Amino acid sequence: MADETTSEALDAPTPASAEGGSATGKLREEASKLGSQAAERARTLASEGKEKATGALDEVASMMKSAANDVDARLGENYGKYARSAADGIANFAESLRGKEVDDLIGDVTAFVRKSPAVAVGVAAGLGFVLARLIKSGVDAASDAADTDKS
Repeated sequence: MADETTSEALDAPTPASAEGGSATGKLREEASKLGSQAAERARTLASEGKEKATGALDEVASMMKSAANDVDARLGENYGKYARSAADGIANFAESLRGKEVDDLIGDVTAFVRKSPAVAVGVAAGLGFVLARLIKSGVDAASDAADTDKS
């Protein structure tokens, strides 16, 4: 009989463990909510970034088409054809980017990285270099502007 009471006492939840389980459950629930909110915010930001990128690509394609006309006038139509071809390629890429959802783009990037990790690392390094140069030039321009304001 002593064994039965001991096993019942061990099986019964204590108030401290019941509270701990409840607190853990609440923490997990809150963490899940925060994770969902963060994921939704990231998707929204990615969607906005996609829209900005497609707009920028459209502008680049437009500038290249304009440059192709200048090349036609100066060097001949054969050379302008290359610039027009590049502009069309950029415009097509922008249109395909515009037609995809963010989740599809993430899936495409993930598949590309799995298929060609070395190329992906090289592209990431190149983009990092370009971003660093852009940021540095922006900081340099801001400090130059601040120096001329002080003079």
